Amino acid sequence: MPMFTSSYGAVSDAGYSLPRIPIEKVDRKYHRQIVRYDTSEAPGTIIVDTSNKFLYLVQENGKAMRYGIGVGREGFEWRGTARVAMKREWPTWTPPAAMIKRQPELAKHANGMKPGLGNPLGARALYLYNKGGDTGYRLHGTPEWASIGKAMSSGCIRLMNQDIIDLYERTEKGAKVIVL
Repeated sequence: MPMFTSSYGAVSDAGYSLPRIPIEKVDRKYHRQIVRYDTSEAPGTIIVDTSNKFLYLVQENGKAMRYGIGVGREGFEWRGTARVAMKREWPTWTPPAAMIKRQPELAKHANGMKPGLGNPLGARALYLYNKGGDTGYRLHGTPEWASIGKAMSSGCIRLMNQDIIDLYERTEKGAKVIVL
């Protein structure tokens, strides 16, 4: 099955220069690749396997594009079904009030942190909503490639920037997202 290990080079995107990811330092299992994946879910569905740190984009014929992810640290995990309500390129990041309470130094971003290479949402964000509205959770890029395969976020699912750009292009607004 194809692997996309060569897809992590420097990228020029919307005026930003994303640096090359030293992919040789990332466990091969977390490199973007097409894998066999049997599910009854329709192609286009995103399945997030938090325990194994993989995100699967379901494709035709029992296959999926698999991405390595970073997940919520203990106490910040979540599971359930949502939909991609919005997609944003180079999003503004606004830390939730609860996060500012835990980390008062983030108060300076209460009105939003401008997009850019240091923004925690990275190059793209997919905003997850359910019946109750905005879940507050996102599938987003991260400049912290070394966090892939680890549980250290405040609940969001993070992908390497080159991977979130790929996922963003392949994902339709309204796509179903299942977090296991």
